Amino acid sequence: MCTVTYIPQDKGFILTSNRDEAPARAAELLCQEERNGMLITYPKDEGAGGSWIAASSLGQVVCLLNGAYEKHERTPPYKRSRGLMVLSFFDYAGINDFVSHYDFAGMEPFTFLMMDKGELWELRWMGEEMTFRQLDTNNRHIWSSATLYDAAMQQKRRSWFDDWGRKGDFSAASILDFHRNGGEGNPYFDIVMNRNNIVCSISITQIIVSESLLLTHLNLIDGTVKKRNLIVKNEKVCG
Repeated sequence: MCTVTYIPQDKGFILTSNRDEAPARAAELLCQEERNGMLITYPKDEGAGGSWIAASSLGQVVCLLNGAYEKHERTPPYKRSRGLMVLSFFDYAGINDFVSHYDFAGMEPFTFLMMDKGELWELRWMGEEMTFRQLDTNNRHIWSSATLYDAAMQQKRRSWFDDWGRKGDFSAASILDFHRNGGEGNPYFDIVMNRNNIVCSISITQIIVSESLLLTHLNLIDGTVKKRNLIVKNEKVCG
């Protein structure tokens, strides 16, 4: 997994994630709980118990993609679950505190996106070292998981994203339409993908952050739609 887009808005941003996984790992629960003095909401991964995307009542949003820059050879067992790391983010004071103090050693490579206090950061863990950079919140961004999409496929997807952006409609509905229908009719690497029902796009999760926060989770396996709202405390958000 996954395919992720970030779209700035007048008073915030929209982050949308397609999760590409085995169909049996479709999330059934949309959780909301108190953690470290804030409310967090996330779709629960039934396999490991963590998540790939989560948001808090402070307007923080984090999202995980498998792999860093290129497909890696898996060498389990790994020290800890990447999905549990997603939830652990909210135990830290902020992005810099998390990156400085979380123990990434022994974890499988990943890309981790973090939005907090008007900033957007990208962390890529290669297994022994990391890159960590701040991105422009006024620009649109797309990421594709390195474990499923090689460099040529990622470039093709960026071109679809750029073509979609030229239409100038950056509403939540238009973004969802791209995440549902983007591509050229090749299920192997379209935005909604399917590789012989072994790995496919099992869900789309969209988080809209402004004065409030709305998480919408579309289960593409059974067609259900679940939503959670959070009131965002007086914190600066991206966009």
